[in-house]
Amino acid sequence: MDLTSWRTFVTVCRLGSLSAAAAELHHTQSAVSRQIAGLERRLGVPLMERHARGVRPTPAGEVFRHHALAALNEADRAVRAVRAAGDGSYGRPLAVGATPSLAAGIVPEAIRALLERAGPLRWSLLPGLSAPLHQRVIAGDLDIAVVTDAPPGLPHDPRIERRFLGLDDMVVALPVGHPRSGRGPLPMGALSEETWVEDNDGSAALLRQHAARAGTSARIDLTAADLPGKLALVATGHAIALVPGVLKRALRADVTTVDLADPPTRGIYTITPRRDPHPSAAALLDALAGAFAATRPGREPGESTRGLEGVVAVLPGEFRRGLRAYPEAEAERN
Repeated sequence: MDLTSWRTFVTVCRLGSLSAAAAELHHTQSAVSRQIAGLERRLGVPLMERHARGVRPTPAGEVFRHHALAALNEADRAVRAVRAAGDGSYGRPLAVGATPSLAAGIVPEAIRALLERAGPLRWSLLPGLSAPLHQRVIAGDLDIAVVTDAPPGLPHDPRIERRFLGLDDMVVALPVGHPRSGRGPLPMGALSEETWVEDNDGSAALLRQHAARAGTSARIDLTAADLPGKLALVATGHAIALVPGVLKRALRADVTTVDLADPPTRGIYTITPRRDPHPSAAALLDALAGAFAATRPGREPGESTRGLEGVVAVLPGEFRRGLRAYPEAEAERN
């Protein structure tokens, strides 16, 4: 089959509109419709259905979209590899994915350690949430991803090799000069009179559940659009917040943290494809284990002492205002 029609179909699925896909692909809408109809004839099943706001894939179309996207990504990688071979610069790039908090801290540190040990290497870093990163490893877009088991958790998949790095304790972010700074570890009850800010429902639920288990409550009076917004409200003294412990060393200068006496935790994992692993993947795994261990003095990599629970915070591409800049993480933000 012609991959042009596959690319058109995937674009229509992503945009949910024939006209929007036509504009992006510089086709006419009738040409896009003909390509979709041609695919449906060849496959013998309807791939798209109309709804009030446009179009969406049918169940069969969703199955085809998943496989078509993987095929297109692999075709693009093949083209890049051939062109690189032609100009003498061939070397399989290392594609890394990570959740936003990990992309802001241990992953750039681990890549720096890898480069110092192995020498020059083409690489990219894609921040994202755990579930989409898992799918991109399966699709072949990523050679390795660093993810968490925060709800809804990580699926078990025979195509994926999973390695446990350890548990990340959540900490409380405070403005510099807050009366509680430097006085941890604190019981949750000591913060019962504080105003909290959260940036997503999952983080808010985690905070409320942890407070309830401690026999107290957390007053979440403020909501931020994202993690940098949450940290800005903390820095200016409007509220305090629950954040991943791996962010401690990457926080802005006007925000500090205090440990909790019995903090909620989340498991940190690496995932790699079992088939055709990148030659540098094993070395990066070791570097990641070392970088994560450095954030938890006194703990061995992979050591587990609590149940696994936690939160994923979504970072926009421009997260540098909320975090200290890590140049390595700027390699590929989108």
